[in-house]
Amino acid sequence: MSDLTIAFFDTKQYDKTSFEKYSKDSGVTFKFFETKLNEDTVRLAKGFDGVCVFVNDTVNAAVIDKMEKMGVKVLALRCAGFNNVDVKYAQGKLQVVRVPAYSPYAVAEHAMAMLLASVRRIHKAYIRSKDFNFSLNGLTGFDLHGKTMGIIGTGRIGRVFIDICLGFGMNVLAYDKYPAKELENKDNVKYAELDELFENSDIISLHCPLTEETHYIIDKKAIDTCKKGVIIINTSRGALVDSEALLNGIKERQIGGACLDVYEEESDLFFEDNSGHILEDDTLARLITMPNVLVTSHQAFLTEEALENIAETTVQNILDIFKTGECKNSI
Repeated sequence: MSDLTIAFFDTKQYDKTSFEKYSKDSGVTFKFFETKLNEDTVRLAKGFDGVCVFVNDTVNAAVIDKMEKMGVKVLALRCAGFNNVDVKYAQGKLQVVRVPAYSPYAVAEHAMAMLLASVRRIHKAYIRSKDFNFSLNGLTGFDLHGKTMGIIGTGRIGRVFIDICLGFGMNVLAYDKYPAKELENKDNVKYAELDELFENSDIISLHCPLTEETHYIIDKKAIDTCKKGVIIINTSRGALVDSEALLNGIKERQIGGACLDVYEEESDLFFEDNSGHILEDDTLARLITMPNVLVTSHQAFLTEEALENIAETTVQNILDIFKTGECKNSI
């Protein structure tokens, strides 16, 4: 098999570092493009054996048709989620592979880091101390010990997050379409229906994929069902949360705080420096101004260990497809 060439879209420096390490001597060569993949940029994939994309690249029917005509054989996602890909349309046209798991610890630990920063006002204290303001007024938080954490999604990341919460002495209410029986054997962990979870959780953390069923799983109805002052954590996919409903819930004091590493309209904003531009997304702009909202730019996955796992798995996925025509991580 001759060397394979892969067009790599939405490139960041940390991508190049990890992928160049694992592609070396593998027979896979990446051509790195900073632009995102969409109908206007897909022409850059001409002449390549495959295409590698991330969460905010657009792989709709039109893009798939153009890639097929150009002879692209494989679409390699360097992420677990694939809601940005028309998977059904891709069947029979090109092979689609993904990285189903990299470092669940990276995402779970980031979720807890955001929660701790929020409830203990770490971000506010940091800014104050930079101005030599050491007043404690307005920095009162609360203990996590004894609180009830509602966890939606008990896959690998959700399970790691459960262990972290148990380490803090929290009680866990969990929801998953396919419950894991072994989790019920843990002390202080119980599966519940969504309404029960909403009604009894002090904090809710989302760790589920984005599907038709989970789209806006946190909407106005869900927020109205929640305990007053509930904190929402989302490190999964932006469209799990209705952003307008979230904003209104915060304004109405129904939601006590939000920790968001993802946002439903993030594709043209996150991963980029927009500091010199006017933010046209009014909802996100208002959320960021809220004192009880913490926003990070889809960085929960960003650890050295996760980046290495992603690169290694992606390269192996590509090799498997071209060597055997099959891959355990095919979608």
